[in-house]
Amino acid sequence: MQRLRRALQLATKDPREYSAVMARVLLLTNSMGASAEVLPALGLLSHQVRVAPAEASALIDTPDYEVIFVDARRDLPGAKSLMRILATTGISSPIILIATEGGLSAITAEWGATDVILDTAGPAEIDARVRIAIGRKSAEFTDAEAEIRSGEVVIDENAYTAKIKGRTLDLTFKEFELLKFLAQHPGRVFTRAQLLHEIWGYDYFGGTRTVDVHIRRLRAKLGPEFESIIDTVRNVGYKFNSAQQMSDEPANSLQ
Repeated sequence: MQRLRRALQLATKDPREYSAVMARVLLLTNSMGASAEVLPALGLLSHQVRVAPAEASALIDTPDYEVIFVDARRDLPGAKSLMRILATTGISSPIILIATEGGLSAITAEWGATDVILDTAGPAEIDARVRIAIGRKSAEFTDAEAEIRSGEVVIDENAYTAKIKGRTLDLTFKEFELLKFLAQHPGRVFTRAQLLHEIWGYDYFGGTRTVDVHIRRLRAKLGPEFESIIDTVRNVGYKFNSAQQMSDEPANSLQ
């Protein structure tokens, strides 16, 4: 009887009560419908959900999402291919695959997903998996070293200092934040709009030329020998070249 009462309580509970934290969620799917068709119970929670086509280009000019859902219900090969592409973008958000019960047997660790969930999952399970995924990622960042190293470049987040060959760079706060952010995602290309949002915030009303100005000043302070660690990807934006990338690839023309 106690189990029956508990089941009835859960069935009549307001789904919005499950979610203690509202997360920014991106749902990648080729379904023509809304999230209610892909993962029906997700719409019952208070998370901010954006639905986008199941392709890597959906991540361009978008803010970082705390959790990404990938629809793998109807096209397992396509979902696996998308996961491989997403892995090359350098995104740090946890990725949860949405699958049918019959598709679970095809999903393996090599897909690189953080978690897998059935499309029939209820709101309590979805919310728990979202919270656990976010918590694990936060723990990874907390446990990570505060010092970022790439060749001769050393960035100390706690001391807010950046050094090259032991020489301390005289950087402004925004220049330091820009260098640190790019160095935290080596090889990943960010558009000017993405960098503007990440460093200056969403309430900043200036144009993207602000990013170009700060990149130019930052390169000048890095000096001729190291200015190429911040690479220009034409018609897209900027990326940070790791020491390995600098030795393996010729530097692009700087802007």
